[in-house]
Amino acid sequence: MRLVDAHCHLEVKDYPDVVAILDGARAAGLVHAIVVGQFRGPGDWGNALELAAAHPDFLSPTLGIHPHEAARATEADFATLEATCARPEVRAVGEAGLDYYYDHSPREVQATVFRRQCALARGLGKPLVVHVRDAHDDCEGILREAGLSRGVIHCFTGDTAAARRYLDLGFFLSLSGVVTYKNAQALQDAVRFAPLDRLMVETDSPYLAPVPHRGRKNQPAHVVETARKVAELKGVTLEEVAATTTANAASLFALSLG
Repeated sequence: MRLVDAHCHLEVKDYPDVVAILDGARAAGLVHAIVVGQFRGPGDWGNALELAAAHPDFLSPTLGIHPHEAARATEADFATLEATCARPEVRAVGEAGLDYYYDHSPREVQATVFRRQCALARGLGKPLVVHVRDAHDDCEGILREAGLSRGVIHCFTGDTAAARRYLDLGFFLSLSGVVTYKNAQALQDAVRFAPLDRLMVETDSPYLAPVPHRGRKNQPAHVVETARKVAELKGVTLEEVAATTTANAASLFALSLG
């Protein structure tokens, strides 16, 4: 069984011994992980690129400006984002998107920053990693307006109607540990609806640990529990979910998994 964690954050502050975390992931059957780099403030992009450079056989980075931080990004930060995302080892732009649940940045600013990253992804010919919460109408509208059809809705938690919207655009849906939660019936119905060849699995570490690890710090090794739940919902084997979601991630992010 070979698994890919399609979205994780492995910042030093959360994982002082990241080598042990990566060893645990390999032992759990992972062959790769997408480590998401995020803008944290002017000039601060975290450690995703450096970490991926230290473990290029197992980690591939992305870089983006999260909607929470959209209002803090300067033109110099956009210049850094554009230059960095053009590098071949950076597999995607993002995560980028809209978050109307927290509204940490004004919605009009979120939309502007999201549009700029959509244009960057399209210009570079790279996929877009999308964060969306309580904003499906506007998110779909911006993606459609940008003419984007290559990307992934990370940590998808919507219902069947939302799933259909993004699938119709050509996007993949990436599922986190939320799909294992008892109160996630609408999401579980969406998973039953969506074709397996359009799904991925992720941890969004250090957040959203799946059952039976819920309430603890998440880590890439736990993605197997999400895959197991997807297999249950789809009525297929865990091995089939692992093989298909891994192939999907390899295709979208241009991974050479050997």
